[in-house]
Amino acid sequence: MPRVARPKLVRDKIPELLMRAGRRPIFRRVKGDELQAYADQKILEEARDFARSSQIEDKIEELIDLLEIVYFRLRLEGVSAQEAHDRMARKRRERGGFEGGVVLESVQAL
Repeated sequence: MPRVARPKLVRDKIPELLMRAGRRPIFRRVKGDELQAYADQKILEEARDFARSSQIEDKIEELIDLLEIVYFRLRLEGVSAQEAHDRMARKRRERGGFEGGVVLESVQAL
């Protein structure tokens, strides 16, 4: 039976969808520190998937997946979406956003 390359966190309905497709998923549920570790790995996976995408629609889908796992990871840390947005707005007011396209190439002492 084919296996995944390595165990990984997937969306909650994936086992059910696989069964409907005539496949037999072997899975387990994790929590606590183990869930946090799998979520951290998933963030990196989704970021890599985004970077490898070449089509705009694929990039958008990967960004949506990344956003979903980031929001989930924040919830694991006890941070709601609203709190995250408030903190993001504060940082934007204090330090700016990224729309300006500023790329820091070096810093020299005065």
